[in-house]
Amino acid sequence: MNQSLIEPAIQPVGDSGLMVRFGAAVDPDIHAQVLEADSAISAAGIEGVTELIPSFAALFVGYDPLQTDFETVSAAVRALGPMKSKERTSGQIWQVPVCYGDGLSPDLAEVAVRTGLSEEEVINAHLSGDYLLYMYGFAPGYAYLGGVPKEIQLPRKTAPVRDIPAGAVMIAGPQALVTTIKMPTGWWIIGQSPFQFLRPGEDNPFPLAVGDRVQFTRMSRDDFERAVGQGAKT
Repeated sequence: MNQSLIEPAIQPVGDSGLMVRFGAAVDPDIHAQVLEADSAISAAGIEGVTELIPSFAALFVGYDPLQTDFETVSAAVRALGPMKSKERTSGQIWQVPVCYGDGLSPDLAEVAVRTGLSEEEVINAHLSGDYLLYMYGFAPGYAYLGGVPKEIQLPRKTAPVRDIPAGAVMIAGPQALVTTIKMPTGWWIIGQSPFQFLRPGEDNPFPLAVGDRVQFTRMSRDDFERAVGQGAKT
């Protein structure tokens, strides 16, 4: 792992927040520094800080403008010094089953054509990926995973498709995601999973934490139907 440290850029966000930026790429080493900044700022107990939200390459720091201001919080963050990268193995590993084909992969054939691979080779490439949960965003429980193998990376579609159901396993560029609610998307849908990334009835509705890892596994259509029928959370 690259242990070089990046001096973050700190920018104001409105009158009640700031963004600590370590770069712009979807990169595990950069993200490790985002997580370390999250941990260090949380432990520092900076007066007035109300929330911390990590993303791919930046950390949002929210604060109460009645208690503090941008200059004070920014100075406190810089005073913490360089953010040393955490070991990437610290997160929990989750097994997420996927059913490919059988009417559940509307874009699998097109992904195969565009990448020059067979459908089975696309599936095997997807299963071989090492996926890291970088952030939540866009919709409840949308866990953005980096780690899609280069041979199946495609840009998003030119136009979104409406009414994509929950559980759709999608890829776009280096990212993968499993939908949690019916939504439009311009990502490529290559399978379906019964795994629930959003569990609103539980004390912790987001079982996976930023920094956790995902390994996709293959399941049959019969096992998929059985899991869905049993209301599987896996």
